Amino acid sequence: MRPGAQQYVVARQLYSEDSFTEDHEKVYRHRKTMLDHFKLYLTWDAKRAKNAALSLLPIISWIKIYQIKEWLIGDIVSGVSTGLVAVLQGLAYCLLASLPPWYGLFSAFFPVIIYFFLGTSRHISVGPFPVLSLMIGSVVTRLVPDVGPPANITGFEGLSMDDQRVLVASSLTFLVGIMQLAMGVMQVGFVVMYLSDTLVSGFTTAAAVHILVSQLKFILGLTVPGISGPLSLIYTLEIIFNKITSTNVCDVVISLVIMVVVFIVKELNDRFKSKLPVPIPIEVIMTVIACGVSYAFDFKTRFGIEVVGFIPQGYEPPMAPDLDIFQETAVEAFPMAIVGFAVAFSVAKVYSVKHDYTIDGNQELIAFGASNIFGASFKSFAASTALSRSAVQESTGGKTQIAGLLSAIIVMIVTLAIGFLLEPLPKSVLGAVVIVNLKGMLMQVRDVPYLWRRDKPDCVVWLATCIASIFLGLDLGLAVGLGVELLSVVLRAQFSRCSVLANIKGTDIYRDRKDYIDIYEPEGVRIFRIPSPIFFANIDFFRTKLVEAVGFNPLRVLRKRNKAVRMIRKLLKKGDLQWTSKGFTNASCRPLKESEDESNIEELDLPTDFKDLPARIDWNADLPANISVPRVDLHSLILDFAAVSFLDISALKGLKTALKELIRVEVEIYIVACDTYILQKLHDCSFFDDEVLPSMFFLTLHDAMLHILQKHPESTEEKSHYDKIITSVTIHHPGGSLRSRDRHDPETKF
Repeated sequence: MRPGAQQYVVARQLYSEDSFTEDHEKVYRHRKTMLDHFKLYLTWDAKRAKNAALSLLPIISWIKIYQIKEWLIGDIVSGVSTGLVAVLQGLAYCLLASLPPWYGLFSAFFPVIIYFFLGTSRHISVGPFPVLSLMIGSVVTRLVPDVGPPANITGFEGLSMDDQRVLVASSLTFLVGIMQLAMGVMQVGFVVMYLSDTLVSGFTTAAAVHILVSQLKFILGLTVPGISGPLSLIYTLEIIFNKITSTNVCDVVISLVIMVVVFIVKELNDRFKSKLPVPIPIEVIMTVIACGVSYAFDFKTRFGIEVVGFIPQGYEPPMAPDLDIFQETAVEAFPMAIVGFAVAFSVAKVYSVKHDYTIDGNQELIAFGASNIFGASFKSFAASTALSRSAVQESTGGKTQIAGLLSAIIVMIVTLAIGFLLEPLPKSVLGAVVIVNLKGMLMQVRDVPYLWRRDKPDCVVWLATCIASIFLGLDLGLAVGLGVELLSVVLRAQFSRCSVLANIKGTDIYRDRKDYIDIYEPEGVRIFRIPSPIFFANIDFFRTKLVEAVGFNPLRVLRKRNKAVRMIRKLLKKGDLQWTSKGFTNASCRPLKESEDESNIEELDLPTDFKDLPARIDWNADLPANISVPRVDLHSLILDFAAVSFLDISALKGLKTALKELIRVEVEIYIVACDTYILQKLHDCSFFDDEVLPSMFFLTLHDAMLHILQKHPESTEEKSHYDKIITSVTIHHPGGSLRSRDRHDPETKF
């Protein structure tokens, strides 16, 4: 660095890849093969066993550092607050799953116990998640519809409709748990990376719309059969509008009051969260008030509203899943496993960054898989995490999963002792609570204008996922969204923005020549940048853009030249053309016409052969016998491979063909900034031959440019009125000797 100035000066020799390799010895690194990794995976010792135990039981890691004085009070307050919310949400989200409400209490208890030991996040609240509950509900109503006979499953014999639905939900949850556990054991937690934030946002927005419509029957007090499959949302709305005259006014009034009050208090909680010690548990307060008023005035009898009804005390014995249901629900179970994990992992990642600890995606899969398997054995349905409940657990001072364990204890107390107090609770209250909690997901629609302005492909992914999920259902919608997302990635890589670069005057910096005014382009030199990997899908696009960049089709020029050589050789043989000191001259008085001989057309693609000719032909000069060949003003082409991360076999073949076509029309090729591993792959795949040589690879773009300008000094002479690029270089020659461009002046100017 020059003192007092934002400038630096570098003096080094000019490097090609070969010369750099000669001067700088590389460190040999042994590359592990798949067999090596497999052997390592099977090798166990005491240290690895200890690490495996700590990984499988993350509770050991944080329980050792638990600070009782600082953390215990916060965990207790958080656990009680979260437990009250978990009770209410368990009852409410159970309606989304088309199950009796008290089974939601099971889902807020059993999975939490297992996650306490196996989970790596210290702040998420495990339990029912509305989107997952709705996806379960669609499967439940498909196999056990409200109207008509259930599916032909042996395990349904002798069971009531509610018991059949519980069997479907628990068996489906068991299968989801098996899938999550298997993915965790196989270390494929990375699959969640394919669900971008944009896709998840569009999907959850569509899910919020489905949840909103599904709760309208409770808000309006209508009897609407559950419908699943494509366009189920439209059919449900049709039934609701047909029955709108049968609306229960009492349910509507209760719902509106609950929604208005809860919404206002939630806004106050957000606005004054820095001043409130804990958020006001308004859902719990309003539920208790509504439950008391409903009991006091006997709403069920006087107004005919639907209430939660009988809640049995205690837990039911464990139950084995039904294998026939596994076969019927395998297709729906996989997206549920992915969605449940993706949402929970996203929330856990946010809190882990905020509180400075790490989470393990594979261990999270194992934790949720084991939680769902254990919970399904006791008739709970699939668990993930609800955003609002996790926010309560974190914001009320929760430090570890002890808060989650305490919340499960609160749920257990309600289940075992005081559940009967919730029997007069109107279902419209639960529906209103669910709808109010959809605000965050529904407001994600505001992302669309931003995405459209900033990144249109991402906006298309959001819209496609949301629209498909609304009309086709959540499972098919997720598949459509994932397909559109992957297609957008492929299209961006396939049709990337190639560019022609130029030098920024007075620097060693090269930028797109369309973007800058003060640029320098030596005569006969073209720099072409490829900004993406080159593979089978975009190699043709790359070759097309390369032809556009150089301004001519090298294969067409080569064929024209070979035809011209064939014509000249034939005229010389006939004596119609002669070679003199001034070049070729016509020896015949009659006009000579270009032959259209198309024999041996394959030979036209081979390198131009000047044997039997008295001299090489200057293709940029006037040719005899009315022969016309396109002029090629380009003598050097630099390919910038800085952004090329990989090449497949199809790309190697296409690239080699393109390079050979250019080399055969006397264009020198230079490839710069090529990744070491790509260069090694080129050697391994026998990419190089007599025409395509390793010497065409240079370390940097500026190295290649200096080499070209030394080799073709006429490139700078024709533009001598331009400001020159100033640099300090030492030229390296193949013989191994080093010499300076100008021994008296360390600066080389061009």
